[in-house]
Amino acid sequence: MTHKRHHRPIPYLLTATLIAGGLSVTGAVHAQEELNFAHVYETSEPYHEWALWAADEIEERTDGRYSINVHAASSLGKESDINEGLQLGTVDLIYTGNQFAGRFYGPVGIAGAPYMFRDFDHWQAYADSELFDEIAQGYQDETGNVPLAMNYYGRRHVTSNEPINTPEDMQDLKIRTPNAPMYMMFPNAVGANPTPIAFAEVYLALQQGVVDAQENPLPTIRAKAFHEVQDYINLTGHITDSLITIAGGPLWNRLSEEDREIFREVYTEAGERITQDILASEEELVAWFEEQGVTVNEVDIEPFREATIPAHNGEAATWDQETYDRLQAIGQ
Repeated sequence: MTHKRHHRPIPYLLTATLIAGGLSVTGAVHAQEELNFAHVYETSEPYHEWALWAADEIEERTDGRYSINVHAASSLGKESDINEGLQLGTVDLIYTGNQFAGRFYGPVGIAGAPYMFRDFDHWQAYADSELFDEIAQGYQDETGNVPLAMNYYGRRHVTSNEPINTPEDMQDLKIRTPNAPMYMMFPNAVGANPTPIAFAEVYLALQQGVVDAQENPLPTIRAKAFHEVQDYINLTGHITDSLITIAGGPLWNRLSEEDREIFREVYTEAGERITQDILASEEELVAWFEEQGVTVNEVDIEPFREATIPAHNGEAATWDQETYDRLQAIGQ
């Protein structure tokens, strides 16, 4: 699914006028470059809406030098594919989870670990911190790709067909997770069976009983209609999750300093708007799900947190103790 943003009549009219006047167009009009922005989310979600807005803004602010085609809903591949596409130059910009970016530079993954953040304010303080700037620079040094913005994704909760109130209720539960180790830390810590399945295939997997459960924020549960095939939304809040907007190195290397600043400013603003939209949606959706006949199950998260925290600096950790301690100290 591709959405194109093109507003090109002025440069074309100028070109025609110059040619008619016998003038060279070399240097007078910049050829427009088409870029590809890929993500795995639905067109109904704020991530897509603000990606389209950003495409328009960049085209306008660069005087039409760049046109961005936004490819939604895994149309250019699952999340691991589009991350590899950045490296290959087959896509220019993506949204991706910290957990996927962490495959290329381990410390990035810390922001995707379960119960790593105390609450939203702790996450926001990290997103605005020198620590995140340092980690983003480390990722850029390692990959050549450039993180442009953090976008709040929401607190992830477990959906199921049986209520989950304690970690013991998750024993041997076959739960779909994205195919990245940080997403598996929480299920492993409580004795569940994490089962990676591509995002686009989750609804069918739940419907057919291939897995018993899945975990995602409330806005995503609604957008993907998982509530149609699950009876309970259990408010485990196990990951305060976010997406990073990343520009591929091949694109970044050919941008002027002026255009780099435009891209960074636009996607930072888009990230702020996404964050506000997701926060508002999270507040409204509990009542909406209950109106749909889904049981929204309030749980005491402390036993889940206590079961998971020992894994923070265990074998799955891709960061060092100093990075962990600095993150935990933010906002205290």
